Amino acid sequence: MSEQGARGGPDHDEAHGGGLGGRLNWLRAAVLGANDGVVSTAGIVVGVAGATGDRGTLLTAGLAGLLAGSMSMAAGEYVSVSTQRDSEKAAIALEKRELREQPEAELQELTGLLEDRGLSHEVAREAAVQLTERDALRAHADVELGIDPDELTNPWHAAWASFLAFTAGALLPLLAIVLPPDVWRLPVTVLSVLAALTLTGYAGARLGAASPRRAIVRNVAGGALAMAVTYGAGAALGAVGA
Repeated sequence: MSEQGARGGPDHDEAHGGGLGGRLNWLRAAVLGANDGVVSTAGIVVGVAGATGDRGTLLTAGLAGLLAGSMSMAAGEYVSVSTQRDSEKAAIALEKRELREQPEAELQELTGLLEDRGLSHEVAREAAVQLTERDALRAHADVELGIDPDELTNPWHAAWASFLAFTAGALLPLLAIVLPPDVWRLPVTVLSVLAALTLTGYAGARLGAASPRRAIVRNVAGGALAMAVTYGAGAALGAVGA
């Protein structure tokens, strides 16, 4: 235990590495994916409910929205993360070539980068030499590129995470609109969606170290507006028999 921790003050043993930041990014992505699933599916089923109260129609529309949204999210995340992974692999390949062809220039570059982080020239040079002797590629990938060569982003993990997060969020409004009796469908759906948006707004804010109150208000207001607009559009179309 640190001296400060022994005195009862804050202890700074928490992780500061890229692993923690990566986990937080995954959690934020999961929260945002679930939030998208809630809002988009709620908009669809509430809009359809404005036009018809038929349970089968509501279920069909909700399932179609869930599948389309989850597949779209997964495909988009796969493409995005694949592009990022390709860029990381290209950067590492370039670093390998430079280390092979210009080792001294790369050592000087690493020294300069460590100096930029606050080390004196002598200490930075010694650290650069030791890091290079231990694993030159890893040292440059970490300090220069901010990449861990052994933990490149995985597009399949990202795609499945987005698919599952969106599906989890979308199931709430879908079940809320089809399970209750006719008279309770809309109130139950609206209240459950607003409660879910409160939760995802709070979670997203806490993970991002932002103000929960603002995030919750934005989230709930945006979801309420989306449901109001789609319900109005559905009711208008239902009134004219469309």
